[in-house]
Amino acid sequence: MKSEKVLVAGASGYLGRYVARAFHERGYLLRVLVRNSEKLATVGPNLEPAISEIVDEIRIGDATDQASLKDACKGIDIVFSCMGLTKPQQQVTSEQVDHLGNRALLNDALAHGVRKFIYISVFNGDKMSDVEMVSAHERFVDDLKASGISYTVIRPTAFFSDMGMFFNMARSGHLFLFGDGTNRFNPIHGADLAKVCVDAVENSEQEISVGGPEIFTYDETNIMAFKALGKQPWITHVPLWVGDAILFGTGLFNKPLASILGFALSVSRIDNVAPATGTRKLADFFRDMAASCS
Repeated sequence: MKSEKVLVAGASGYLGRYVARAFHERGYLLRVLVRNSEKLATVGPNLEPAISEIVDEIRIGDATDQASLKDACKGIDIVFSCMGLTKPQQQVTSEQVDHLGNRALLNDALAHGVRKFIYISVFNGDKMSDVEMVSAHERFVDDLKASGISYTVIRPTAFFSDMGMFFNMARSGHLFLFGDGTNRFNPIHGADLAKVCVDAVENSEQEISVGGPEIFTYDETNIMAFKALGKQPWITHVPLWVGDAILFGTGLFNKPLASILGFALSVSRIDNVAPATGTRKLADFFRDMAASCS
């Protein structure tokens, strides 16, 4: 058994749960940093596992309250952070969470002699630098590179939990999609990505781009979701220029929502195909999601 202790920041989210479980299975002592510990005891909305029984220590903290992160890394050897803003929240920005929150965690890691920091950023971030959510991630990546700590930045294409959003829209019987649906990507299951994250502790790669084993167009992905639900596909393609107009209007009164929308529009403009890894299939994920809500 390993005697090293790892901190998983963002452990109540989709990827965080799988990473926490993977570290536990490798024999690491496990401290998690979450805003709400109650979530750890139940299966997540995209079938991510409950992890409360495998956690050695729970630390409550919020990326927007930097004081709450003080000493989170005390006694820690490895920090893994997927702490980030994934849903719009009033009065909360990507800068506060993705950049400044993680920077406060990094400063705490440096103060306590953490030996390695592993961070989840964005694949193709250099092609989306005008998107606030992406640029906030990249500002932290710059801080991490300049800090002198041993680090790995992992850049996944998309999580299966992102496909869960498409699945939930398909449940309504009608799905709206920016663009013509022909751009390609290879999303990855949380358990497959978690293996990459834990392997990064001992390898020397500083940047890892990674996707799942299958490549789809957005249309193929959504048709698959409808099929798993036994529904006739009904997809309305929203022209990107309409999305841009919606983004402009949204940005005038709801900047957190505009940040999420801006990211969605950007990934709808480009292919996001990264080196493939893992074995888990998207069709199986949709089938299991359908079974869970039947």
